[in-house]
Amino acid sequence: MNTATSSIRISLGTWDRLREDATGVRHEVFVVEQRVPVEVELDDDDAVSVHAVAYDTDGTAVGTGRLLPDGHIGRMAVRKRARGLGVGGQILDALIGQGHGDGHRMLVLHAQTHAAGFYEAHGFQVEGDEFMEAGIAHVVMTRVLG
Repeated sequence: MNTATSSIRISLGTWDRLREDATGVRHEVFVVEQRVPVEVELDDDDAVSVHAVAYDTDGTAVGTGRLLPDGHIGRMAVRKRARGLGVGGQILDALIGQGHGDGHRMLVLHAQTHAAGFYEAHGFQVEGDEFMEAGIAHVVMTRVLG
């Protein structure tokens, strides 16, 4: 196991508890890096979702994602300096585990097309054609939970 990966801590919780850390990561990745309008990036689903935030050894938030009550995973983001260290995989695994524990039979996500291989490696399959969301190419992906 990559030593950088083993030093990452994942925290699952409510928006009220994790908002500051999740917002910092999402703003850096989506708004600054990918130029997604801030009014599109933040939405009412945050308040009802379970959020996952990854922290490095210094306690700095380096990644985030969320699970909506209907089984959609979204807002997966990892800061540039933490990419390639397995952070995204740990966040996704935590959200899959949460979805399983919540009794979902299937999880759904809208993957940026360039990241589809990452999600495929975690058991998701592409469903349908590419589409545009917030000016970025995406595909719908699903994973059936056992």
